[in-house]
Amino acid sequence: MNRIKKLRYAGVIAGVGLAVVMFSNGVYANTSPKETQEETEVAVISFDFSENTDESEEKTGDEASTMNESDDENAGDEDMDLAAGAGEVLENIEDNSEILGRSAGAGEVLEQAENEPEEQMIQTQSTQTQEDAEKPAEPETHWGYTNLGIAHVDNHLNIREEPNENGKLIGKLSKDAACEILEIDENGWAHIKSGKVEGYCSTEFLYLGEEAVARGREVASMIAIVNTQTLKVREQPNTDSIVITLIPEEEQLEVVEIMENGWIKFLLDDEEAYVSGEYVDVEERLEKAVTLTELKYGQGVSDVRVDLVQYAKQFVGNPYVWGGTSLTNGADCSGFTLSIYKKYGVSLPHHAASQAQLGTKVDYNSAQPGDLVFYAKNGRINHVAIYIGNGQVIHASSPKTGIKISSWNYRTPAGIRRYLAN
Repeated sequence: MNRIKKLRYAGVIAGVGLAVVMFSNGVYANTSPKETQEETEVAVISFDFSENTDESEEKTGDEASTMNESDDENAGDEDMDLAAGAGEVLENIEDNSEILGRSAGAGEVLEQAENEPEEQMIQTQSTQTQEDAEKPAEPETHWGYTNLGIAHVDNHLNIREEPNENGKLIGKLSKDAACEILEIDENGWAHIKSGKVEGYCSTEFLYLGEEAVARGREVASMIAIVNTQTLKVREQPNTDSIVITLIPEEEQLEVVEIMENGWIKFLLDDEEAYVSGEYVDVEERLEKAVTLTELKYGQGVSDVRVDLVQYAKQFVGNPYVWGGTSLTNGADCSGFTLSIYKKYGVSLPHHAASQAQLGTKVDYNSAQPGDLVFYAKNGRINHVAIYIGNGQVIHASSPKTGIKISSWNYRTPAGIRRYLAN
């Protein structure tokens, strides 16, 4: 006898036994015919382990009536045999303990089958928990740095190619700019990486550890990154205000204030301006190092222009001072260009609009390093920068940012002028 038939016989035996017990206790005496039918059906379904339940559900109506008499007789004989067997079990329980044991064993098998997935799940969860516990904890980061260092200087910190004072200058960290500390040697020189610059600087001029984190919280800036192709800059935080200029996608603006109406206040050079917060992504950031690696200027650029750009880049990070002309102590936009060109024998007036009246007009596609790029507000020239090649300018931007490098079209250029003959 196969396992299915054994389970079926055990189920029928148990079902018959249950019916007998219910009848003896007067269950049917207190129930309606409908309720009795439902209870009987539940008992039979609960203990039916037949493999052919789907077929029995499908055989209805005419199909059922076509069953031949021999099938009915065989079915009747089988049911009578089962009923007789059930009676014998009820009368001789002790003599049929083996059958009942098999029935109980079937219950144990089912119970075990139900419990095994849960036990496996618990075991899997336990294994996963153990694996998670064994994973090393990720190092804490601050503004994207795992071992933060911040420049502790008044103007800028030199980054050198080798860990000594005679090493070649390859970059600069401006005041409060951040870097990743890769290693510190026994002489107090830190191997650092910041932006595109990797080199060495003295730890004497760095905030380190918790001191660096604390300083970072004090000086971190909110940066708005333009996420639309062209963004209008307005005088006031509303769409009815005058458009000052247009700025391109991915241009970065240093946030002064996030307005309650969702507009962003920022400094456009030395003046306050506004853009809609809907078209920018705002994040907290620390300044990075600026590379001094020689730029790829392209064909036909003279050594004089290369030298002028390299000379100007030395002063990145130095302060902006209204009316100033000092490259170290502070200059405004026209004071910066005036002082740079003075070294190359070109005399310029201390006024952006006046500088725009001199030199030779240059087409945007023909600009070379060393040419001056002018910007306007309401049709009036109010700012000037030096084109340094590769789509960038260097300029004295504002009291907050000082001398910096920007995209040449960080605001809409009003014109380009040339002052160097070659």
